[in-house]
Amino acid sequence: MSETQLPLGLRLPAGSRLENFVSGRNGEAVAAVSALAAEPVPATLFLYGAPGTGKTHLLQAACHAAQQRGATNLYLPLATFLQFEPAALEGLEHFGLLAIDDLQSVAGQRGWEEALFHLYNRQHEAGGRLLAAATTAPDRLGFALPDLRSRLASGAIYALHSPDDAARLKILAVRARERGLELPDETAQFLLRRCPRDLPG
Repeated sequence: MSETQLPLGLRLPAGSRLENFVSGRNGEAVAAVSALAAEPVPATLFLYGAPGTGKTHLLQAACHAAQQRGATNLYLPLATFLQFEPAALEGLEHFGLLAIDDLQSVAGQRGWEEALFHLYNRQHEAGGRLLAAATTAPDRLGFALPDLRSRLASGAIYALHSPDDAARLKILAVRARERGLELPDETAQFLLRRCPRDLPG
């Protein structure tokens, strides 16, 4: 399995990079993600925030950054992965960086919680790094397995803030440039007023 290929046959979006993430008030969290992707030492980092705060972008960007440094990596979107059995997590500890998204989707599902708990232990023993994300902090996710909560909370935890209007304008400009477009300020302001304010990720 390629380090950039998902078990579902999908690939990481090429556009999710650390350098094009608009940090806004999340500069400290972005720096922590960048350090995790760059340093091949065992570590756990947990991000949480509402939809649109950039969790998915940062997890995928960390995988791209790790790949550039020659590290094996895997982005795992649990909400999509639930179509499989929990046993599908076996063997994933061989990736140097595991970026596990949507942890809230398995809260209360004993089989998945136990599989994640054992994956965490195996990956830690293998000297790997774990970057996890959910909509809320580990102690509020509703996990039935206390040991899983404690493992996920054992490293650094960062709350991601929703982008303010200034950050949203920068995000619109960045996305326009990536498509070869220049977005005038007045057009960006118009879009910000008229379009849904939630951004993906």
